[in-house]
Amino acid sequence: MRLANKVIIITGSCTGIGKAIAIRCVAEGARVIVHGLEKEWGEEVVASLGQQNAVLHIEDITHEGTVQRLVDLAISTFGKLDAVVNNAAVVTSSNIHTTDTALLRKVIEVNTVAPFALIKAALPHLHQQKGSVLNIGSVNAFSGEPNLFAYSVSKGALMTMTQNLGDTLFREEGVRVNQINPGWVLTENEAIRKRQHGLADDWYKDLPNVYAPAGRIIWPAEIAAAAIYWLSDESGPISGQIMTLEQYPFIGRNPPKDTSTIPTKK
Repeated sequence: MRLANKVIIITGSCTGIGKAIAIRCVAEGARVIVHGLEKEWGEEVVASLGQQNAVLHIEDITHEGTVQRLVDLAISTFGKLDAVVNNAAVVTSSNIHTTDTALLRKVIEVNTVAPFALIKAALPHLHQQKGSVLNIGSVNAFSGEPNLFAYSVSKGALMTMTQNLGDTLFREEGVRVNQINPGWVLTENEAIRKRQHGLADDWYKDLPNVYAPAGRIIWPAEIAAAAIYWLSDESGPISGQIMTLEQYPFIGRNPPKDTSTIPTKK
């Protein structure tokens, strides 16, 4: 097993990518702290993983003391802490006109400040275990969609933090810090958001090739599979790296033209 006996905190793991990572981590021999806001969903995750493998903590990640309580829970339950996965995030549609300073601060607080705070709280234990941090970012970190302004800013800041700490913490503490930037993933919350935008329940079954060359978007379990490498000892001394997980080249990509609009030569 690739994560045998490791203890891992996974924020935002009651659903979506975080849930998939928790499931895969336990399958690979780890024990996990499941965290989030959805109590019933979290209880279902823990029940499926087994009480001996998982413990649940329900609390807003930005509340005072939450990150320390997560660390303390890992130590009191399992006796050590090997890794942290910063997955909890708020995704909200906004642009320059609809983003006020309060919204921007809220999004950055969840998506950037909370991961920093958890890393800092966990650092003494991660140092002791020569452990690792995996931040879950987004392809939007590179500039972002027009209507994901605040979210994109927060993920861009997270990416810079990963690269900064990936260097300094590995040199000073022996703790690796890396990041996955997923593309479009079919999570429960993504399905809900798209329905709220007026799309049909099965919107994901018929997507244009320009958005999904494979004919579908990415499953959470596929992101989880990649996460295991960074949490395991297999990744060796690699630190401060960003891995983009999308089904086409993201930076510098030239989207295919719609051939139906191109006149046919005669």
